[in-house]
Amino acid sequence: MADHMKLFNFLSQQTDKEVVITDAKGMSSHSSANNIQDKVCEVEEICQTNVSNDHKKDNEKYLNKNPITSKFQEAIIEIKGMTCHSCVNNIEETIGRNNGIKSISVSLNKSQGRIVYDTSKWNIQMVVELVTDMGFDAQLLQTQDYSEEKLTDQSSSVLLKNDDGICKSEEFTVKIGKKKAKFGPTNDDSIEKRTFSVEGMTCASCVAYIERNIGKLKGVHSVVVALMSSKAEVVYDSLVIAAEHIADEISMLGYRATIIDDGFRNHSVLNLLITGLSSGTCVQRIESHVVARKGVESCSVSLAASSAKIEYTPTFIGPRDIIKIIEDLGYSATIACHDEQLKRLDHSAEVAKWRTSLLVSLLFGIPVMGVMVYFHWFLHTPMHPEVQTPVFTPALSLDNLILFVLCTPVQLFGGKYFYLQSWRAMKHRSANMDVLIVLATTTSYLYSVTVIVTAIILRWPSSPMTFFDVTPMLITFVSLGRWLEHKAKGKTSEALTKLMSLQAKEAVLVTRDDDGRILSEESIDVELVQRGDLLKVVPGAKIPADGIVVDGKSASDESFVTGESMPVVKREGSTVIGGSINQHGTLLIQTTHVGQETTLAQIVRLVEEAQTSKAPIQQTADRIAGFFVPMVIGLAILTLIVRIFVGFYIMDAEYTDKRTKMEVILKRAFEAAITVLAIACPCSLGLATPTAVMVGTGIGAINGILIKGGEPLEMAHKITTVVMDKTGTVTKGHPRVVVIHTLVLESSLSLLKLFAAVGSAESNSEHPIANSITSFVKEWFNTKEWASVRRFHASAGNGIVCEVRNIDNMLLNITEKNEPQIDSTIKLSNGDVKLIKNGHYDIHEHIFDDKKPLRVVIGNERWMTKNGVPVDEYVENLIKMEQIAGHISVMCAINGYLVAIISIADVVKDESALAVWALQRMNIRVILLTGDNARTAEATARQVGIREVFAEVLPNQKRIKIEQLQEMKERVAMVGDGINDSPALASADVGIAIAAGSDVAIESAGIVLVKNDLIDVVAAIDLSKRTTRRIQLNFLFAILYNVIGIPIAAGVFMPWNFTIQPWMAAAAMALSSVSVVASSLLLKLYRKPTQQSLACAEFYKHQARLAMGDWPVAVHRGLDDFVVRRSLSKLSFSSIISTITSMFDSQQSINRITPLDRSVS
Repeated sequence: MADHMKLFNFLSQQTDKEVVITDAKGMSSHSSANNIQDKVCEVEEICQTNVSNDHKKDNEKYLNKNPITSKFQEAIIEIKGMTCHSCVNNIEETIGRNNGIKSISVSLNKSQGRIVYDTSKWNIQMVVELVTDMGFDAQLLQTQDYSEEKLTDQSSSVLLKNDDGICKSEEFTVKIGKKKAKFGPTNDDSIEKRTFSVEGMTCASCVAYIERNIGKLKGVHSVVVALMSSKAEVVYDSLVIAAEHIADEISMLGYRATIIDDGFRNHSVLNLLITGLSSGTCVQRIESHVVARKGVESCSVSLAASSAKIEYTPTFIGPRDIIKIIEDLGYSATIACHDEQLKRLDHSAEVAKWRTSLLVSLLFGIPVMGVMVYFHWFLHTPMHPEVQTPVFTPALSLDNLILFVLCTPVQLFGGKYFYLQSWRAMKHRSANMDVLIVLATTTSYLYSVTVIVTAIILRWPSSPMTFFDVTPMLITFVSLGRWLEHKAKGKTSEALTKLMSLQAKEAVLVTRDDDGRILSEESIDVELVQRGDLLKVVPGAKIPADGIVVDGKSASDESFVTGESMPVVKREGSTVIGGSINQHGTLLIQTTHVGQETTLAQIVRLVEEAQTSKAPIQQTADRIAGFFVPMVIGLAILTLIVRIFVGFYIMDAEYTDKRTKMEVILKRAFEAAITVLAIACPCSLGLATPTAVMVGTGIGAINGILIKGGEPLEMAHKITTVVMDKTGTVTKGHPRVVVIHTLVLESSLSLLKLFAAVGSAESNSEHPIANSITSFVKEWFNTKEWASVRRFHASAGNGIVCEVRNIDNMLLNITEKNEPQIDSTIKLSNGDVKLIKNGHYDIHEHIFDDKKPLRVVIGNERWMTKNGVPVDEYVENLIKMEQIAGHISVMCAINGYLVAIISIADVVKDESALAVWALQRMNIRVILLTGDNARTAEATARQVGIREVFAEVLPNQKRIKIEQLQEMKERVAMVGDGINDSPALASADVGIAIAAGSDVAIESAGIVLVKNDLIDVVAAIDLSKRTTRRIQLNFLFAILYNVIGIPIAAGVFMPWNFTIQPWMAAAAMALSSVSVVASSLLLKLYRKPTQQSLACAEFYKHQARLAMGDWPVAVHRGLDDFVVRRSLSKLSFSSIISTITSMFDSQQSINRITPLDRSVS
């Protein structure tokens, strides 16, 4: 970044010179070129840039010293509240598509936007309002004239040229006149995140070990290792260190690491097997031809493996296109099979490894048990030398010889995995669970061999006591525990494995002629499906990809996404989800999203990321595990020393009967130390959280609740306040026209002409209220044609104004088809519309003569006043009455006269009242936070049982309100679905987004509800509580096990004759890990709350109270905590009107936001 600032300062001082930037090396990808382009654009006098890393093009920029004044202006706006690049893309896309906006560039780092706009269609305040209306805090910084002309005589040219295509150098040279300067590339776009598969981890010590060592590497910014999913996510600077080097470093630590995610979220990756490769020339030939095609980002061909890895953008090119390129070159290419992900999730490799170790250990361990039972328990040979059976010499007894023979193969073969892992750990000065096992088995084995050899050399009269039985017993029990543990781990990821297995394997590709007749059908691998393909789905088959039905009718089982068991009817125009099962009809679909873009793939990725992330409590466990093993080793050494001391100075004489005192003391001391090593279990601590998180997130995904990691899962159970958006969250989000008041006589202005003008005017707006009005007019008039609209202007939060022409032509087409029925009730498909003809104004018909353009103004009272349309008391009272009913009302004026009031209502969701009631039963405060006017918000709150409302809140104020609540020590969850909710969702302790909402809202949230159902908010919090309780229980068990087990193993309770043997400790240790995993698996019994399970007699009483209007609501305007409206139970209509009137009379004295009838929450 510093180098770029030097470059731009350098440029700005040399604007009258020729500026040439050549040899722009260091651009390793398109992102580098884009970054340079963005940075050059930030120099105020540069009006056009075009940077590329393509060596075939010479790219020129023009630096204008004296721009010419034109009808375009450039504005620099400060934008606060952006949380990620999705916000940037959304602002650029939403603002940029407006007519009159020439260009827009938004910088997330600088929190600024540069907008070039047409001054004949926009002013700067309108531009700022557009950004503000999206939920961001926008403020003008400066404006300046903008010129499109490139003045070669008075301007300097800037040439950025990359001669070598993809360069390796980290410098580029800037030449201005006779001056030169060198600058290094920026690191902004070189920060990448890669995911690695890491095999061989056994406990939390391994996790801490990898994170600690990889985190020290130069260029690595952060490391997160997930024990359960055997993955590591590394954020690093690709200019400093390569992903392959990171994988090598992990492997050098003693684990097998491979890259499984290439970090290109917008790209797809195609892995192919290629036959016919003979030399490096073939490799170069394929790579050059494939990379030359538009949409291909990179191509890497391996001659040794006869494989290729291609990164491409599905929008421009598909996998079949790439395969055809390779086949046209004379080679054969097929999709590479990749089921490594499923194998990693079900831990099949680890299960097989530990099953082998267990079988080897059992082969020798079972005879060892037999020897122990016969010689040690029945004959008591260790304590009674006279019953020993000497072999060759009295110092070597038969039982010790047999145990030595059986123990040695177990030590060498059964325990090899422990030795390999511990050697790698010790080589890097670290310690894990395997080190404890190796210390225990090696100590017992070496002690036994040493004491036997010593007895033989010194010709002892009897064979000494040994620990040969410890090694096979300990390794057998630990291998059994590891085998069961990995089997159980596979069960914890069962939900994710099930989701991944839903993907269809094949698809039937269809080609049709111009008349729609099917010409051919071909069965292809699902990975060869491209965007826009026509696919045939027969009954019972899985739908291969997301798409739209173009022919046929059926029902689809989408329970894996929504959790809804009832099939969803699909007909022409319906959307289908890849992985869902077609029920009983044949469908012809056109694909819209394929590969990693499908809903199923995104859900799988989201769940995987959730299971890789760590809950805050897990980070504590990892820190404990980091010093747990060294602490245990220290305790074992301390136990050995203390037991020797106790043996020499405190031991009673009875313990030395028939054996030498030294032998007994050492035997008991080493036995206690080995038992301490064997019983200590950091695995149970390390598994307590990730197993529960994996099961919890998996259960959530199956039930349509996508939890983005351990942090929101853990935080959700602490929630004390739930803040809900209104539109699309509490309500259905599809407002429709419910009441129309006409204010002029039909003799002056016919209804058809009135609504033809209003509908045509609103057809140019994308506002939800405008969409409601146009939808109403379309269906009522049965038309898709509109009159001509000119000089259209929209004011965010206020209304629109325009000129409408040629209405007679539109009406002529309508009446020729079928003249609309005009009754007091207009019956439409989505509900009835009440038509009330008031005729309040008597206006001469020549006022509405359509020979001249009709000036149409639609909006709120403030907008009418601003456009010179008078509003009298009668109209104000009508609007008040409609707002009391919870309706949003807009005024319509033509040629300066009010002609109609249109009321729109957004229907409350069926489950909203039940969800709010259930949350309140959980002692959670529920608040309604909306941009709608106070009366509409109050009416909605009264219907669903919310006691506290913050209405007329501007989009950028929602985040501020969340922060205010947090300052009051509240744990806040924000539930929303819109773009303007995204800053609040990001600021909340837990953001909960409705998946039917905007992509930005989903990106900002911590929890995503796939189903548009508020009951799932209750379910998400309930699942969090259950999962967190399970984590706490697991931790309690793991801590108590070690706190109690280690002292027992050390012999603290020996004075009361309570001790345990090393093999008993090994069995307990193995059991502890398995118990923690089994405890987490109990979460699979969870059943999420439903409307049927939550509804009860108490709720029905509550619902009856709401229906009677007996519900107090405290209403606030804006961010003011002062209650401006408090709805009391059982108020009369006249008292409500009186209250409203008094409020309006005193409104000017209250420094508060004016109600915006067209505001959208």
